[in-house]
Amino acid sequence: MTPTRLLINGAKGRMGHALIACAKDDSQLTVSAQVDVGDDFATAVSQCDVVIDFSHHGTVELVLARCVENKKPLVIGTTGHTDAQIACIRHAAGQIPIVFSSNYSTGVNTLFWLTRKAAEILGPGFDLEVVEMHHRLKKDAPSGTAKSLVEILTDVRKLNYAEDARHGRKGLVGERTDAEIGVHAIRGGDVVGDHTVIFAAQGERVELTHKASSRDTFARGALRAATWATSQKPGLFDMQDVLGLR
Repeated sequence: MTPTRLLINGAKGRMGHALIACAKDDSQLTVSAQVDVGDDFATAVSQCDVVIDFSHHGTVELVLARCVENKKPLVIGTTGHTDAQIACIRHAAGQIPIVFSSNYSTGVNTLFWLTRKAAEILGPGFDLEVVEMHHRLKKDAPSGTAKSLVEILTDVRKLNYAEDARHGRKGLVGERTDAEIGVHAIRGGDVVGDHTVIFAAQGERVELTHKASSRDTFARGALRAATWATSQKPGLFDMQDVLGLR
């Protein structure tokens, strides 16, 4: 069986290095191109089977255009996209398979699933808080994974992210409302990624936590998504689809 040819965009970054290293351990995969700033992305796309993009969200329009032009499946690992960029992703998904997830870890996607189930079971009597911690070099906050967790909670509670999420608290903010969801970002050291969802009620508290100690967990998930995407029809998917958790 011919190995699936991967184009790694953002090859010089932390995740790029992890993807390349993990791909070497899979005989069914080969890295056909390692692309970063200044490299010929357009030519490299034509010579691969699937693109994995962990570069920067600012390049997503270019990545989408070249993948659509060459009919190549795309795995998007960048976060921090604008509403306009997300609209572009959705449009492109009408022409090619796109896996777009805030986190490619199998464990984190299990956390997503458990968070939804816990919110449904525990009901409105529990206050909701999300806490995340990442390394000191991370530029965006809260993390894309934390945003996904809050979006799950707002969906279950029929709330609105923009109106009901509380990003940290300072001063005389008053008593906590029943609707608000606290979101707290901590930065320091070399933490790869910790996420905790807190369900707090009178007399009891439930906490769901995932801690990543290596970027390899994200890399292996992204590689799994890339292999899966090559057999899909055009559409917008995430890791819940890849793992069969829908």
